[in-house]
Amino acid sequence: MAERRPARRARLDTPLEARSAIPRPHYDPEAFGRVSERIARFLGTARFLVYLTLFVIVWLLWNTLAPESLQFDPKRLNYTLLTLLLSLQASYAAPLILLAQNRQADRDRVSQEEDRAQNARLQADVEYLSREVASLRSAVGEVATRDFLRDQLRELTDELAARSGDGPDYDPEARGRRADRERKAERKKRRELRTEEQAVPGGLGEPFVGDDDSG
Repeated sequence: MAERRPARRARLDTPLEARSAIPRPHYDPEAFGRVSERIARFLGTARFLVYLTLFVIVWLLWNTLAPESLQFDPKRLNYTLLTLLLSLQASYAAPLILLAQNRQADRDRVSQEEDRAQNARLQADVEYLSREVASLRSAVGEVATRDFLRDQLRELTDELAARSGDGPDYDPEARGRRADRERKAERKKRRELRTEEQAVPGGLGEPFVGDDDSG
């Protein structure tokens, strides 16, 4: 005698399948949506209006002028069949147009989200590059130029020559005045650099704040 297998129990991590006594039709929503969009686009064209107008005119002429034995929707019945067909066409056209509009709204929402994310990335990149440019400006402002080094070397040479007695007399007051002028020029240069950085639109980049000589 064959052994009876125990009933298979459903696992807790497996969703139960919905069972219905009435079979329901299955269709591809994506394919149905594409077909509905094509129909909705055709319904919104002048070609459809021309075709529908010609169809109604031929229908009315045939059921008005043709012999009564050939009329299938006679005038005495107020064109009942034509009214029914137009009502059926309108009842199907409205849901198809709404479905096409919903699909287009979904695509627009996804596109807007992608554009928003891309704009956020671009803004972050622009802010990062602006900060880098501001730091480079600050670094370049602190780099000693060739003319500055040449003047410093010349002053040191004159000072050494004056102290050794081989050159003109060493004047500490003149050197102090020269140092004051250099500090003022340096402060002016830093103020101009801050003004240029603050003039950048949107507040991009942090302005450089250097150590100002108070003396």
